[in-house]
Amino acid sequence: MAVSFKPVKPLLYTGTNASSRWFSYIGLGIGVLLLLCSVQMFINIQQLLKEGSIRKDGFDFVSITKTITNETMGQPEKNLFNAGEIDAVKKQPFITGASPLLANDFRVQLSAGNVLPFSTDMFLEALDNDFIDTLPPNFTWQEGERNIPIILSSDFFEIYNIFAPGQGLPQLSKETAMGIPVQITCFGRDQSVTFSGKIVAFSDRVNSVLVPKNFLQWANKTFSGKDRQEASRLFLKLKDVNDPELIRYLDAQHYVISRDKTLLGRNKIVLQGVFSGLGIFGLLVVILALMLFSFYLQLVIARSRQHLELLLVLGYSPAWLGKNVSNQFVPVYLFIVLIALVCTQVMQWAFHQFVMFGRPELSSFVNWIVLLLAAALILMAIVTNARLVKKLLYQLG
Repeated sequence: MAVSFKPVKPLLYTGTNASSRWFSYIGLGIGVLLLLCSVQMFINIQQLLKEGSIRKDGFDFVSITKTITNETMGQPEKNLFNAGEIDAVKKQPFITGASPLLANDFRVQLSAGNVLPFSTDMFLEALDNDFIDTLPPNFTWQEGERNIPIILSSDFFEIYNIFAPGQGLPQLSKETAMGIPVQITCFGRDQSVTFSGKIVAFSDRVNSVLVPKNFLQWANKTFSGKDRQEASRLFLKLKDVNDPELIRYLDAQHYVISRDKTLLGRNKIVLQGVFSGLGIFGLLVVILALMLFSFYLQLVIARSRQHLELLLVLGYSPAWLGKNVSNQFVPVYLFIVLIALVCTQVMQWAFHQFVMFGRPELSSFVNWIVLLLAAALILMAIVTNARLVKKLLYQLG
C-alpha cells in the first residue's frame, strides 16, 4: 500500500526562509535563458556564415597577395610568392588547394583592330585550369599557333561598358564581344609579335585576363628571356573563406585578401567570442543557482531535523523520504526551463523575422541542440537535487 507524503510535507517547511528559494529559482531561470539564447545565436552564426557566402562546387575561391610596404617597394622579389612559400600555403589544413597566377614579364598591348578604335596596354595571367570556373574546350594553345583564346573577367567587361560611352566607344553584349577579334601584341628583346586573340569565355571568379598557361610560359621565355615561377598572386581553393583559422594565418603571414571576402569571418570571431562568453556566464549562473538551492535544502533539512528523526524512528525509510522530498521540486525545474525555452523560441522567431527578414539559411524555430540542452539541464537539476537530499537524509539516519 502506497504511503501518502501529504501529511508529512508540512513538517519539512515550518520556519524556513523562502527568500533563498526564490532567489535560486530566479537565478536558475536567468542562467538557463542566457545559456539557451547563447547556444541558439552561436548556431545562427554558424548557419549564416556557412550558407551566406557565394560558393561554387562547394568551395570558395579567392586570391591573396603580399602586403607591400615602404621597405619592400621596388623589390619585387620580396613581394612575390616563391616556391617555398607556395608549398607552405598548400600544406595548411584549411586550404584545399593553391595555384600561382603567373603574369607576363614583357609589355603587352591589346587592341580591337579595325573593328573598334580601342587600344590599351594590358597584362596577361595564367592559372591552373582546375581553378577556372568557365573553361571551354577551346581554351588551349600549341606552340606555333597565332590564335590565342582569352578568358576575360566579367568585372573587367562591365568596367569597359561603363567608360565606353565617354570615350565614344560602343557598349557591347557578351555575345558580341566574343565575336570581335582581339589583337595581342607582345614586345620584348627588340622584337614585337602580334597574335590574334578571341574571347572564349567570361569568368565571374577570376579578375584577370587569362590565357593558356603554356602560352604564357613560352611567351615569357621568348620576350623576356625569363622562366619565372614566382607569382604576385596566389589563387586559393577553400572549404570556407570565413574560417577564423584562415584569417589568423593570413594576418600572421602579412598576406592580403579582400576585406569584403572575409568580413563575415572577422565578425564571426568577435560574435563567437561574445556569445561564448555569454554562454559561459549563463552556465555559471545556473551552477550558482543550483548551489544556492542546495543551501536552501540544507537549511530545510537542518530546521526539520527533529521531525525527520521522528519520522525515521516511526519507520519511514531515508530513501522514501528523499525521493518524495526531491520530487516536490521537479515541477519547479520543469516550469523554469520550459519558460526559458519558450522565451528563447520567441527571441529566435523575432530575430529571424524582424532582424534577418526571414532569410532561408535560418529557421524561426530553435535548433534541436537547444532542445537537447534544455532536457539535459532539467535532468542535471533533478539528479543533483535528488542526490543531495538523499545524502542529507542518510546522514540523519
